[in-house]
Amino acid sequence: MLPFFLLLHLLFSFTSAVNSAAYTPTDYILLDCGAPSSSNLVSEDGRKWVTDERSKFATSNSENASPKSTATSAYLALSAENGRPASLIKEFMVPCFETEKLIVTFSPSPNSFAFVNGIEVVSMPKGMYVKHQEDSVSFVNSKIPFDIPDATAFETVYRLNVGGATVANVNDTGMFRTWRDDSPYIFGAALGTVPSRFNVTIKYTNDTPAYTAPATIYTTSRTMGPEPKINMNINLTWNFYVDGGFNYLLRLHFCETQSEVTKAGQRVFDIFINNQTAEHDADVINWSGGNNIPVYKDYVLLTPSDGHSKQTLWLALHPTKPARYQDTILNGLEIFRLNKSDGSLAVPNPESSSSPSPPSPSVRKNKKGCSLVMIITIAVFSGVFALSLIICVFIYKHKVRRVKDLAVSEPKSSWAQLPCPSNSTCTTSVSLLPSDLCRRFSIVEIKEATLNFDEQFIIGSGGFGHVYKGCIDGGSTTVAIKRLDSSSRQGIREFQTELELLSKLRHVNLVSLIGFCDDLGEMILVYEYMARGTLRDHLYKTKNPPLPWKRRLEICIGAARGLQYLHAGVKQAIIHRDIKSTNILLDENWVAKVSDFGLSRLGPTDMFQSHVSTVVKGSVGYVDPEYYRKQQLTEKSDVYSFGVVLFEVLCARPAMIPGLPKDQISLARWAKICLKRGSLESIVDPNLMGDISPLCLKKFGELAESCIKDEGIERPLMNEVVWGLEFALQMQESGNMNIVNMEGGDEVMKSCSSQTSPLKPGRVGGGTTTDDDNEELFSVSGGKVSESGSTISSVGRSVTRGDLDRTKSESVFSEIMNAKGR
Repeated sequence: MLPFFLLLHLLFSFTSAVNSAAYTPTDYILLDCGAPSSSNLVSEDGRKWVTDERSKFATSNSENASPKSTATSAYLALSAENGRPASLIKEFMVPCFETEKLIVTFSPSPNSFAFVNGIEVVSMPKGMYVKHQEDSVSFVNSKIPFDIPDATAFETVYRLNVGGATVANVNDTGMFRTWRDDSPYIFGAALGTVPSRFNVTIKYTNDTPAYTAPATIYTTSRTMGPEPKINMNINLTWNFYVDGGFNYLLRLHFCETQSEVTKAGQRVFDIFINNQTAEHDADVINWSGGNNIPVYKDYVLLTPSDGHSKQTLWLALHPTKPARYQDTILNGLEIFRLNKSDGSLAVPNPESSSSPSPPSPSVRKNKKGCSLVMIITIAVFSGVFALSLIICVFIYKHKVRRVKDLAVSEPKSSWAQLPCPSNSTCTTSVSLLPSDLCRRFSIVEIKEATLNFDEQFIIGSGGFGHVYKGCIDGGSTTVAIKRLDSSSRQGIREFQTELELLSKLRHVNLVSLIGFCDDLGEMILVYEYMARGTLRDHLYKTKNPPLPWKRRLEICIGAARGLQYLHAGVKQAIIHRDIKSTNILLDENWVAKVSDFGLSRLGPTDMFQSHVSTVVKGSVGYVDPEYYRKQQLTEKSDVYSFGVVLFEVLCARPAMIPGLPKDQISLARWAKICLKRGSLESIVDPNLMGDISPLCLKKFGELAESCIKDEGIERPLMNEVVWGLEFALQMQESGNMNIVNMEGGDEVMKSCSSQTSPLKPGRVGGGTTTDDDNEELFSVSGGKVSESGSTISSVGRSVTRGDLDRTKSESVFSEIMNAKGR
């Protein structure tokens, strides 16, 4: 096997220290392509490069076969124009048998040219990456062996020193591979820790020879940290961009160098690749046989070819609970793309900007100093501009008149379809908008989208102001436009908070912020449009048909995943602080999305802090009582609010109904009482009679109750809530043959007959509600509201697991536990 390294316009910044190599290549060629014969280049790392004159360089489209020199300045200008780095290195491993010659050919695309600045050819040990039947690897999540034949070609996509700094190629084991820092590829807030043991001696073996990887790779590592309770609720996750339609070989390097881990079974974890189980109960000591002994594991993953050039490859490690140290470890990682059956490693070319037009030949000027060509050009452009201006004015007036006429003629509906120009199609999709940018709108664009804030298009109102439905980009995209009260100091803080947080967040279960407008003192936020309104719109006091139980469960799971991402999927946890049924929106496909981040706060800055001290804010009926008493905000405050929403979904009644008996005013309190009496069925939405599996109802009730425990330490984390809801959904789907028929359950209904139930059969809303469920925001701070900044308490963080049942089920996964792509 001969791997060759293709380098384009090399720029070296390597260290000069060269370690004694574990492998001496039999062939080692460094070509300085295009250099004159007198060239004798010595790079900064001490390696000598020779000209390529003796490599029999030839071109196929020219009679002159002499070497061609490429001006460095020209390449730099080209790369700067295309926004690409000034150097590019491509590394391949290709088979070259004894009777064969290594021929490197560049075949440019039409209207293009090929060039290369340098080529390295380095031999490598036989069988280093090629695997045969006796030691073949398997596909991820499959026992089917994958044989890598001798003729397989590889392209190196990633090679990482996990937990350590970049290892330069001259410090490799003799094959001049570069091992890069892994930190840019870590996903989420769980960065882990990077213990290093440079004073240990790595004990290489026949299975893992010294040339496999440098000792530096095995003396550094990335683990999850010393907090087992935290580790059990997160993953150590990396993500990488790869091209679809190829098999990928992933080589994971391990070595236990920590003195605390000395026996098999002390550190055991699962390995997930693209949300598929690659390894159950991985145990490095068990694999290697002891401390300081390196070992590697290979896995093959097939990425589907779905028409997208780039896909995300996820690697996640999660500890196994019975182990002594609930932790994971990884020392190094290599990812290779394997050639297709036709031998190809080619991927689609990236889109490039069109080449600049060559300068036109000079034209003789007339006596007035102006060429004939220039006169004609100016005349043509002036005519086109005038004609375009007339057409734009006509279209704008036609659109305004048509929108106004239709708005008046249509019945007023909070979610009515907004009229759009006849030559465009309204859609709720914002996929055409850039997902990583927050767009700045002018007030003119906002007024045009809302027809100067016409009341016909108001779809929501509150203390913050009004929400309008509008169309942007010529009517092609429907959006929700929230105009905050510019005279409110509270509104200013909420505007700034929501803009700062949402502009950095992207998740399928969070409402996307498209842009904002702050012209003329306005505070306007533009969101993706949610066609089905709020979750409450489908529970009570509505003309919408009641939702079936399965759909309610799926909506709860979606909202829970959004909250889970806020708590554990970002660098610093975000506490929403205002979770309620009106802040969970539904798109046209019933996908739930958490919205309204005006009261949100960043959580504690590290794992040793338990809460953020701040004034109490939220909505009546949803506020965590512990937060209310102590004014200490934690992620568990969101869990409490979400628990109230779960009961709201189950019972189809507001969180607060002042007109009822004392025990029934608060939904959370009333649900606890009924659960304690064993009569949860008595407060379930009558529209769900005969629709809920008994096991699902039991699981859902226990989960919701655990969320509204008085003490935050007793409540589950959001990833546990997601897991519990997914498990309840599984119970519902598998128990449809044994549905609870509440209409026939007379004894169950009678068990609570002495109490006035807020839900009467046949009523959707239940109770007597007027203005009691407006959920006005409140702020409490010992009688006096403070506007000063929050303080963070540095006490031990408590993340004890809740009382939720933890039945192991391989078919039930949550986003964090199994590293789903977000």
